[in-house]
Amino acid sequence: MTPTPFQKLALALDPPMFIVTTTDGDERSGCLIGFATQCSVDPPRFIACLSNKNHTFRVSEGAELLAVHLVPQGAKDLAELFGSETGDEIDKFKHCEWHEGPGGLPVLERCENWFAGRILERIDVGDHRAHLLEPVAAETDGGERGLTFRKVRDVDPGHEA
Repeated sequence: MTPTPFQKLALALDPPMFIVTTTDGDERSGCLIGFATQCSVDPPRFIACLSNKNHTFRVSEGAELLAVHLVPQGAKDLAELFGSETGDEIDKFKHCEWHEGPGGLPVLERCENWFAGRILERIDVGDHRAHLLEPVAAETDGGERGLTFRKVRDVDPGHEA
């Protein structure tokens, strides 16, 4: 099938990759996402989109907060763990270092640039749901550039596409 002009344009983009983690109080989950962006300066707001087919989406339905981690350039293995495995089958957090952050959110040790955001709205946007976030806590090393889409485009999703 020949890609449409829009699909070709979208494939030419090279956005940063993020890992979103969350908890509903009983269960924790996390996944690799590529659809995310800051959307307001004042007040500060960010949109993180989760596929409606994955475990993290289902756990996020009962969550008040999401943690959004910028994946470091040297952490493709972490991107593969959170992108190619599904929380329906494994506990991803048994395979990486993390600590409990704001509201019990799992915060990944290897991702020094992250923030916790309160979910203000959930908006269906096709096969993903956009989560409008209000940052409530953040940590940064100030300089790390993130791993980008082109570096992980060979990662097979852990859930059906």
